[in-house]
Amino acid sequence: MPELLLWGASALVLIIVMTAAWAVQRATGQGAWVDTFWVFGLGLAGLLVALWPLTQGELHFRQGAVAGLIALWSLRLGGHLLERALKGAPDERYEGLKRQWGDKAQPRLFGFLMLQAGAGAVLTVSLLVAARNPAPGPTPQDLLAVVIMLAALWGEATADRQLAVFKADPANKGRICDTGLWAWSRHPNYFFEWLGWCAWPVMAINLTGQWPWGWLALTAPIYIYWLLTRVSGIPPLEAHMKRTRPEAFAAYVARTSLFFPRPPRSE
Repeated sequence: MPELLLWGASALVLIIVMTAAWAVQRATGQGAWVDTFWVFGLGLAGLLVALWPLTQGELHFRQGAVAGLIALWSLRLGGHLLERALKGAPDERYEGLKRQWGDKAQPRLFGFLMLQAGAGAVLTVSLLVAARNPAPGPTPQDLLAVVIMLAALWGEATADRQLAVFKADPANKGRICDTGLWAWSRHPNYFFEWLGWCAWPVMAINLTGQWPWGWLALTAPIYIYWLLTRVSGIPPLEAHMKRTRPEAFAAYVARTSLFFPRPPRSE
């Protein structure tokens, strides 16, 4: 099956990229490089599964849409993470893992990064089946998927910008950002990241039943939600805030939603 071979090639790309990420973080001592490599690597793998091979030498609408949107996502988020890595900003998630693993940190971290490569490979499935949906297009579903992704990109960029402005103010040192989108969710950047992955099932699922593989795209929002809320996103960040600013964090938790945005509770 050509699609299976194509997916295998994308998984190999991710393994190579995350091996490079491990080497760079080991040389620099900066775990912040890991996510930068992962985002750019997933963008590259997404372009591969979306664009190659072209059907009869033509670029179909969904191939172009998937390629363009995943490239926008990768450049936006990857550029943001790259800026942080170049500034030498520590990533508490990886620093915490290094402290926890001690002398065995580097070999264990390599295994952890291979798991991240596997996570990226799971996510590329949704890109592949969205790009290969054979229904004539564009359809209202396709346009809705584009709107969802663009809204997600805007929301995540806004959350990142608001957090950066908050941290840049010396008066906020030691405080928890609770302004703008951060008043509605403790992790609005993660919420909009999840929302972006909801675009792919909308584009992939063919309600006529002619493309049953499209239902595999549902794995992306389910899997990314699990990763962000149960594994490598929210848990280590909240554990860090609880440890370093227990009273302020407890008050923030009492009035602010964990993930899905909603108006803050009155204190």
